[in-house]
Amino acid sequence: MEAEKLFLLFSLIMLQFSSCTSQDSLKTNHTIKEGDLLISKGNIFALGFFSPGSSTNRYLGIWYHKIPEQTVVWVANRNDPIIGSSGFLFINQFGNLVLYRKDDQKLLVWSTNVSVEENDTCEAQLLDSGNLILVRKRSRKIVWQSFDYPTNIQLPGMKLGLDRKLGTDRFLTSWRSADDPGIGDFSLRINPNGSPQFFFYNATKPISRSPPWPWRSQMGLYKSAFVNDPDEIYCVYTVPDDSYLLRIIVDHLGLVKVLTWRESDGQWKDYWKAPQFHCDYYGHCGAYSTCELANLNEFGCACLPGFEPKYPLE
Repeated sequence: MEAEKLFLLFSLIMLQFSSCTSQDSLKTNHTIKEGDLLISKGNIFALGFFSPGSSTNRYLGIWYHKIPEQTVVWVANRNDPIIGSSGFLFINQFGNLVLYRKDDQKLLVWSTNVSVEENDTCEAQLLDSGNLILVRKRSRKIVWQSFDYPTNIQLPGMKLGLDRKLGTDRFLTSWRSADDPGIGDFSLRINPNGSPQFFFYNATKPISRSPPWPWRSQMGLYKSAFVNDPDEIYCVYTVPDDSYLLRIIVDHLGLVKVLTWRESDGQWKDYWKAPQFHCDYYGHCGAYSTCELANLNEFGCACLPGFEPKYPLE
Protein backbone atom coordinates (compact mmCIF):
# COMPACT_ATOMS: atom_id res chain seq x y z
CA MET A 1 0.00 0.00 0.00
CA GLU A 2 2.82 2.39 0.88
CA ALA A 3 4.49 1.63 -2.45
CA GLU A 4 1.26 2.48 -4.31
CA LYS A 5 0.98 5.80 -2.46
CA LEU A 6 4.58 6.69 -3.27
CA PHE A 7 4.04 5.81 -6.93
CA LEU A 8 0.90 7.97 -7.08
CA LEU A 9 2.70 10.88 -5.42
CA PHE A 10 5.63 10.56 -7.80
CA SER A 11 3.27 10.45 -10.81
CA LEU A 12 1.51 13.63 -9.70
CA ILE A 13 4.81 15.44 -9.24
CA MET A 14 6.00 14.36 -12.68
CA LEU A 15 2.70 15.49 -14.22
CA GLN A 16 3.03 18.90 -12.57
CA PHE A 17 6.54 19.43 -13.88
CA SER A 18 6.36 17.49 -17.13
CA SER A 19 8.31 18.97 -20.00
CA CYS A 20 6.91 20.54 -23.11
CA THR A 21 9.25 19.78 -25.98
CA SER A 22 7.52 20.25 -29.34
CA GLN A 23 4.31 22.23 -29.00
CA ASP A 24 3.48 25.91 -29.29
CA SER A 25 1.75 26.36 -25.90
CA LEU A 26 2.81 26.20 -22.27
CA LYS A 27 0.06 25.27 -19.84
CA THR A 28 -0.06 25.49 -16.07
CA ASN A 29 1.02 21.88 -15.51
CA HIS A 30 4.11 22.05 -17.74
CA THR A 31 7.60 23.52 -17.58
CA ILE A 32 10.26 24.51 -20.08
CA LYS A 33 13.67 23.34 -18.95
CA GLU A 34 17.06 22.89 -20.57
CA GLY A 35 16.64 21.10 -23.92
CA ASP A 36 12.89 21.76 -24.20
CA LEU A 37 11.40 24.00 -26.88
CA LEU A 38 8.16 25.76 -27.67
CA ILE A 39 7.81 25.77 -31.46
CA SER A 40 5.25 27.93 -33.25
CA LYS A 41 2.61 26.11 -35.32
CA GLY A 42 4.27 26.90 -38.64
CA ASN A 43 7.72 25.90 -37.33
CA ILE A 44 8.92 29.47 -37.85
CA PHE A 45 10.05 30.39 -34.33
CA ALA A 46 11.27 28.49 -31.28
CA LEU A 47 11.56 29.42 -27.60
CA GLY A 48 14.10 27.83 -25.30
CA PHE A 49 17.43 28.28 -23.56
CA PHE A 50 20.52 29.37 -25.50
CA SER A 51 24.07 30.69 -25.09
CA PRO A 52 25.09 33.60 -27.35
CA GLY A 53 28.39 33.53 -29.22
CA SER A 54 31.24 32.19 -27.11
CA SER A 55 29.41 32.75 -23.81
CA THR A 56 28.46 29.83 -21.57
CA ASN A 57 25.72 31.84 -19.82
CA ARG A 58 22.18 30.64 -20.48
CA TYR A 59 19.27 32.85 -21.51
CA LEU A 60 15.62 32.26 -22.30
CA GLY A 61 14.99 33.52 -25.81
CA ILE A 62 13.12 33.26 -29.10
CA TRP A 63 14.87 32.52 -32.40
CA TYR A 64 14.11 31.49 -35.98
CA HIS A 65 13.57 27.74 -35.92
CA LYS A 66 14.33 26.82 -39.54
CA ILE A 67 17.48 28.90 -40.04
CA PRO A 68 20.74 26.98 -39.50
CA GLU A 69 22.46 30.11 -38.16
CA GLN A 70 20.77 30.67 -34.79
CA THR A 71 19.29 34.17 -34.92
CA VAL A 72 17.81 35.30 -31.61
CA VAL A 73 15.04 37.90 -31.82
CA TRP A 74 14.02 38.28 -28.16
CA VAL A 75 15.58 37.62 -24.75
CA ALA A 76 13.69 37.42 -21.45
CA ASN A 77 16.47 37.58 -18.87
CA ARG A 78 18.89 39.69 -20.89
CA ASN A 79 20.45 41.36 -17.83
CA ASP A 80 20.31 38.32 -15.54
CA PRO A 81 21.97 35.28 -17.11
CA ILE A 82 21.67 31.77 -15.71
CA ILE A 83 24.89 29.94 -14.95
CA GLY A 84 24.75 26.35 -16.13
CA SER A 85 21.68 24.37 -17.19
CA SER A 86 19.54 25.07 -14.15
CA GLY A 87 16.86 27.34 -15.64
CA PHE A 88 13.20 26.41 -15.84
CA LEU A 89 10.10 28.32 -16.96
CA PHE A 90 6.52 27.72 -15.86
CA ILE A 91 3.22 29.49 -15.12
CA ASN A 92 2.79 30.04 -11.39
CA GLN A 93 -0.36 30.03 -9.27
CA PHE A 94 -0.94 33.72 -10.00
CA GLY A 95 -1.03 33.18 -13.77
CA ASN A 96 2.40 34.65 -14.53
CA LEU A 97 5.23 33.23 -16.58
CA VAL A 98 8.17 32.88 -14.17
CA LEU A 99 11.79 31.88 -14.72
CA TYR A 100 13.82 30.36 -11.89
CA ARG A 101 17.13 28.67 -11.30
CA LYS A 102 16.76 25.11 -10.05
CA ASP A 103 19.60 25.59 -7.57
CA ASP A 104 17.78 28.52 -5.93
CA GLN A 105 14.01 28.40 -6.36
CA LYS A 106 13.60 31.35 -4.02
CA LEU A 107 15.42 33.68 -6.41
CA LEU A 108 13.22 34.83 -9.29
CA VAL A 109 15.17 35.49 -12.49
CA TRP A 110 12.36 36.93 -14.64
CA SER A 111 8.57 37.23 -14.65
CA THR A 112 5.77 38.68 -16.77
CA ASN A 113 4.53 40.38 -13.57
CA VAL A 114 0.91 41.03 -14.58
CA SER A 115 -2.34 40.89 -12.62
CA VAL A 116 -4.73 38.07 -13.49
CA GLU A 117 -8.31 37.76 -12.26
CA GLU A 118 -8.89 35.29 -9.46
CA ASN A 119 -10.32 31.90 -10.39
CA ASP A 120 -8.87 32.20 -13.89
CA THR A 121 -5.85 30.44 -15.37
CA CYS A 122 -3.43 31.44 -18.09
CA GLU A 123 -1.44 29.73 -20.78
CA ALA A 124 1.41 30.94 -22.96
CA GLN A 125 1.63 30.51 -26.72
CA LEU A 126 4.41 31.18 -29.23
CA LEU A 127 2.94 32.57 -32.46
CA ASP A 128 4.31 32.32 -35.99
CA SER A 129 4.93 36.08 -35.81
CA GLY A 130 7.56 35.47 -33.11
CA ASN A 131 5.29 36.96 -30.45
CA LEU A 132 5.05 35.11 -27.13
CA ILE A 133 1.64 35.78 -25.60
CA LEU A 134 0.13 35.06 -22.20
CA VAL A 135 -3.65 34.63 -22.43
CA ARG A 136 -6.51 34.06 -20.01
CA LYS A 137 -7.84 30.60 -20.62
CA ARG A 138 -11.53 31.55 -20.39
CA SER A 139 -11.71 34.81 -22.31
CA ARG A 140 -8.61 34.28 -24.50
CA LYS A 141 -7.70 37.86 -23.67
CA ILE A 142 -3.99 38.66 -24.01
CA VAL A 143 -2.65 39.90 -20.67
CA TRP A 144 1.03 40.09 -21.72
CA GLN A 145 3.03 39.78 -24.94
CA SER A 146 6.73 39.86 -25.77
CA PHE A 147 6.06 42.31 -28.64
CA ASP A 148 5.42 44.95 -25.95
CA TYR A 149 8.92 44.37 -24.54
CA PRO A 150 11.28 44.18 -27.54
CA THR A 151 15.01 43.75 -27.15
CA ASN A 152 17.19 44.69 -30.14
CA ILE A 153 14.96 43.53 -33.01
CA GLN A 154 11.69 44.67 -34.58
CA LEU A 155 9.81 41.91 -36.39
CA PRO A 156 6.96 42.34 -38.89
CA GLY A 157 3.76 43.21 -37.03
CA MET A 158 5.62 44.51 -33.96
CA LYS A 159 4.74 48.06 -32.95
CA LEU A 160 7.51 50.50 -32.05
CA GLY A 161 6.23 53.52 -30.18
CA LEU A 162 4.17 54.68 -27.24
CA ASP A 163 0.92 53.25 -25.90
CA ARG A 164 -0.47 56.35 -24.21
CA LYS A 165 -3.23 54.48 -22.35
CA LEU A 166 -0.98 51.81 -20.86
CA GLY A 167 2.12 53.98 -20.57
CA THR A 168 4.15 51.38 -22.49
CA ASP A 169 7.06 52.69 -24.56
CA ARG A 170 8.24 50.10 -27.08
CA PHE A 171 11.78 50.74 -28.33
CA LEU A 172 14.87 48.80 -29.37
CA THR A 173 18.12 48.61 -27.39
CA SER A 174 21.31 46.97 -28.60
CA TRP A 175 23.05 44.03 -27.00
CA ARG A 176 26.21 44.85 -25.04
CA SER A 177 28.23 42.63 -27.40
CA ALA A 178 27.82 39.64 -29.68
CA ASP A 179 28.26 37.43 -26.59
CA ASP A 180 26.12 39.45 -24.17
CA PRO A 181 22.44 40.32 -24.79
CA GLY A 182 22.34 42.70 -21.82
CA ILE A 183 21.11 46.25 -22.45
CA GLY A 184 23.75 48.04 -24.52
CA ASP A 185 24.51 51.66 -25.38
CA PHE A 186 22.42 52.16 -28.52
CA SER A 187 18.65 52.60 -28.81
CA LEU A 188 16.02 53.42 -31.43
CA ARG A 189 12.77 55.04 -30.34
CA ILE A 190 10.05 57.42 -31.48
CA ASN A 191 10.19 61.00 -30.25
CA PRO A 192 6.48 61.93 -29.99
CA ASN A 193 7.09 65.68 -29.65
CA GLY A 194 6.27 67.91 -32.60
CA SER A 195 6.31 65.98 -35.88
CA PRO A 196 6.97 62.41 -34.74
CA GLN A 197 10.20 60.84 -35.93
CA PHE A 198 12.61 58.07 -34.97
CA PHE A 199 15.77 58.99 -33.07
CA PHE A 200 18.83 56.76 -32.81
CA TYR A 201 20.79 57.30 -29.58
CA ASN A 202 24.14 56.45 -28.05
CA ALA A 203 23.06 56.52 -24.39
CA THR A 204 21.23 59.89 -24.31
CA LYS A 205 23.12 61.49 -27.21
CA PRO A 206 21.27 61.56 -30.56
CA ILE A 207 23.30 59.99 -33.36
CA SER A 208 20.79 60.05 -36.20
CA ARG A 209 17.11 60.57 -36.91
CA SER A 210 14.52 59.80 -39.54
CA PRO A 211 12.60 62.48 -41.42
CA PRO A 212 9.28 63.44 -39.78
CA TRP A 213 6.42 61.17 -40.76
CA PRO A 214 5.19 60.72 -43.40
CA TRP A 215 8.58 60.13 -44.98
CA ARG A 216 9.11 58.99 -48.52
CA SER A 217 9.98 55.33 -48.15
CA GLN A 218 12.42 53.70 -50.54
CA MET A 219 12.17 50.34 -48.80
CA GLY A 220 10.32 48.45 -51.52
CA LEU A 221 10.67 45.07 -49.83
CA TYR A 222 8.51 46.01 -46.85
CA LYS A 223 5.65 48.39 -46.18
CA SER A 224 5.59 50.73 -43.16
CA ALA A 225 2.49 52.17 -41.52
CA PHE A 226 2.32 54.93 -38.94
CA VAL A 227 -0.45 55.54 -36.38
CA ASN A 228 -0.79 58.67 -34.24
CA ASP A 229 -4.01 58.97 -32.25
CA PRO A 230 -5.00 59.77 -28.64
CA ASP A 231 -4.30 56.17 -27.58
CA GLU A 232 -1.10 55.30 -29.42
CA ILE A 233 1.75 56.54 -31.56
CA TYR A 234 3.70 53.81 -33.32
CA CYS A 235 5.25 52.50 -36.51
CA VAL A 236 4.73 48.95 -37.77
CA TYR A 237 5.76 47.15 -40.95
CA THR A 238 4.75 44.14 -43.02
CA VAL A 239 6.59 42.04 -45.63
CA PRO A 240 4.28 41.17 -48.56
CA ASP A 241 6.75 38.71 -50.13
CA ASP A 242 6.71 35.63 -47.90
CA SER A 243 9.84 34.23 -49.55
CA TYR A 244 11.79 36.75 -47.45
CA LEU A 245 12.42 36.92 -43.73
CA LEU A 246 13.14 40.46 -42.62
CA ARG A 247 14.19 42.01 -39.33
CA ILE A 248 15.22 45.48 -38.18
CA ILE A 249 18.06 45.41 -35.67
CA VAL A 250 19.95 47.87 -33.49
CA ASP A 251 23.36 46.22 -33.32
CA HIS A 252 26.04 46.59 -30.65
CA LEU A 253 28.38 48.37 -33.10
CA GLY A 254 26.07 51.38 -33.39
CA LEU A 255 24.10 50.74 -36.57
CA VAL A 256 20.42 50.34 -37.39
CA LYS A 257 20.11 47.63 -40.03
CA VAL A 258 17.42 46.04 -42.14
CA LEU A 259 18.47 42.44 -42.77
CA THR A 260 16.87 39.91 -45.11
CA TRP A 261 17.05 36.13 -45.46
CA ARG A 262 16.03 33.93 -48.36
CA GLU A 263 16.49 30.19 -48.45
CA SER A 264 18.30 30.52 -51.79
CA ASP A 265 20.79 32.96 -50.23
CA GLY A 266 21.44 30.87 -47.12
CA GLN A 267 22.59 33.90 -45.13
CA TRP A 268 21.45 37.25 -43.75
CA LYS A 269 22.10 40.16 -46.13
CA ASP A 270 22.19 43.89 -45.46
CA TYR A 271 19.23 45.56 -47.15
CA TRP A 272 19.74 48.99 -45.58
CA LYS A 273 21.71 50.52 -42.72
CA ALA A 274 22.27 53.85 -41.00
CA PRO A 275 24.14 55.96 -40.22
CA GLN A 276 26.60 55.43 -43.06
CA PHE A 277 26.89 58.84 -44.77
CA HIS A 278 27.83 62.23 -43.30
CA CYS A 279 24.29 63.51 -43.74
CA ASP A 280 22.92 60.61 -41.70
CA TYR A 281 24.50 61.99 -38.53
CA TYR A 282 22.43 64.20 -36.26
CA GLY A 283 23.50 67.89 -36.35
CA HIS A 284 26.32 67.26 -38.81
CA CYS A 285 25.98 70.70 -40.40
CA GLY A 286 24.97 72.70 -37.33
CA ALA A 287 21.99 74.99 -36.76
CA TYR A 288 20.03 76.63 -39.60
CA SER A 289 21.72 74.55 -42.28
CA THR A 290 21.11 71.51 -44.39
CA CYS A 291 23.31 68.66 -45.54
CA GLU A 292 23.30 68.22 -49.30
CA LEU A 293 24.63 65.52 -51.58
CA ALA A 294 27.25 66.92 -53.97
CA ASN A 295 28.04 63.56 -55.56
CA LEU A 296 28.02 59.92 -54.52
CA ASN A 297 31.09 60.38 -52.32
CA GLU A 298 30.82 63.97 -51.16
CA PHE A 299 28.37 65.81 -48.94
CA GLY A 300 28.29 69.53 -48.28
CA CYS A 301 26.56 71.88 -45.85
CA ALA A 302 24.39 74.78 -47.02
CA CYS A 303 22.60 77.52 -45.11
CA LEU A 304 18.84 77.67 -45.05
CA PRO A 305 17.25 80.65 -46.84
CA GLY A 306 17.86 83.89 -44.92
CA PHE A 307 21.04 82.67 -43.20
CA GLU A 308 24.74 83.07 -43.98
CA PRO A 309 27.78 81.00 -42.98
CA LYS A 310 29.22 81.96 -39.60
CA TYR A 311 32.70 81.26 -40.96
CA PRO A 312 32.51 81.90 -44.74
CA LEU A 313 36.02 80.60 -45.49
CA GLU A 314 35.46 77.20 -43.92
